[in-house]
Amino acid sequence: MATWATLDCSSGQLAQLLGPNNTDAANFICSQFAAVSSKLSDTAYAVDTTYLLFSAYLVFSMQLGFAMLCAGSVRAKNTMNIMLTNVLDAATGGIFYYLFGFAFAFGGPSNGFIGRHFFGLRDIPSDSFDYSNFLYQWAFAIAAAGITSGSIAERTQFVAYLIYSSFLTGFVYPVVSHWFWSTDGWASAANTQNLLFGSGVIDFAGSGVVHMVGGIAGLWGAFIEGPRIGRFDHSGRSVALRGHSATLVVLGTFLLWFGWYGFNPGSFNKILSSYGTGSYYGQWSAVGRTAVTTTLAGCTAALTTLFGKRILSGHWNVTDVCNGLLGGFAAITGGCSVVEPWAAIVCGFVAAIVLISCNKLAEKMKYDDPLEAAQLHGGCGAWGIIFTALFATKKYVNEVYPGKPDRPYGLFMGGGGKMLGAHLIQIVVIIGWVSATMGPLFFVLHKLKLLRISAEDEMAGMDLTRHGGFAYVYHDDEDSEKPATIQLRKVEPNASSTPTSV
Repeated sequence: MATWATLDCSSGQLAQLLGPNNTDAANFICSQFAAVSSKLSDTAYAVDTTYLLFSAYLVFSMQLGFAMLCAGSVRAKNTMNIMLTNVLDAATGGIFYYLFGFAFAFGGPSNGFIGRHFFGLRDIPSDSFDYSNFLYQWAFAIAAAGITSGSIAERTQFVAYLIYSSFLTGFVYPVVSHWFWSTDGWASAANTQNLLFGSGVIDFAGSGVVHMVGGIAGLWGAFIEGPRIGRFDHSGRSVALRGHSATLVVLGTFLLWFGWYGFNPGSFNKILSSYGTGSYYGQWSAVGRTAVTTTLAGCTAALTTLFGKRILSGHWNVTDVCNGLLGGFAAITGGCSVVEPWAAIVCGFVAAIVLISCNKLAEKMKYDDPLEAAQLHGGCGAWGIIFTALFATKKYVNEVYPGKPDRPYGLFMGGGGKMLGAHLIQIVVIIGWVSATMGPLFFVLHKLKLLRISAEDEMAGMDLTRHGGFAYVYHDDEDSEKPATIQLRKVEPNASSTPTSV
């Protein structure tokens, strides 16, 4: 007779325990166990899908943060223009990512370069992807486009925004995300059958895939366009063209901070995964740890920027602090799930130094980026890729990327240099790919006179010349430089006035 230790849920074995003539009872009990197991499986799918959808909503809310940050960082005469471009990044990106982007990124089985299934979400849902996966990845794609729009703000024709945004979200960005995130990607850490240097690239939430792609694209756009009128004087010295609202900058920064908790922790895609049986420790713990590392990196970068800029300029500048905070977030994004919290502090500290250095270099090169987007997302994103290869821990790498127990990990943590080699290749290929695609696109738009607006329109402001009026009544800095004039106003007597005695 079967013992409890060897028992499985089969009616034959249960009949032995229940005695003769109890086959029907055994069948009933087994059917109930099967129903419970099915319900638990359905619940797991529901919990994970709800978690991913909530994360997608958080990431999408970052578009509002981008809009506020961009609006506050430009002069008031261009506010409506930059707000409209942020709306169009999301709308245009939604259509093109639906038609082509998701398929190029995750349409497997495919080759290592580009996906080839799921165009227009055909065959979705499947055993690999559901609609929630598309929504989450679309929010990432439009984030990359939003980064680029900041670099070319205040001087770009509206049609150029539509063209570059469509191309970036529909082709350029999806190919990069296929390389490093798809199970078929040639450098993906999830491609356990063919890992680059035995490691693959661990770019968990996109320091390279999202931030470097957006930053390098913006770098080429701003470089080909040239600086804004008045950004550098005749002798080549830098002239600050300050944004009109520090309030909007701070509001946008906090909205982005909030959304980053969907960006980084949400990149697990699921939360109901146990690293053991009956343990308090599981993927839910890794999700919490990722939120903590994200927070610490941003906070450290903000404080480092605060004191660093104070030493360099003598001011406590809130805009610089906000950019430093975002630079820390961009840097930690790649390794947020596989590093210890203390390492995130190192990440944020170095990210602030990288951002300040990149800004100094940009001034020397007479490069004009109104939001420091290329320096922030490109420079800090590249540092984040290197940081992960230095500080990724063996335990967390094996938990987050199972399937290969002897996978290399961070150089400074004793894991050798293979991961660092793979990550340096990631930096090179992202720069090369984005330069080879977005650079020529911006150059062609420039030659066709579709990229930059006229000098007259730029001086007057695009709100007035391109969008029918100003966002609100305002006074820019240049208005205060006009010579003061005396305005006379005729005062009409009224019935209530009292005559003055002589």
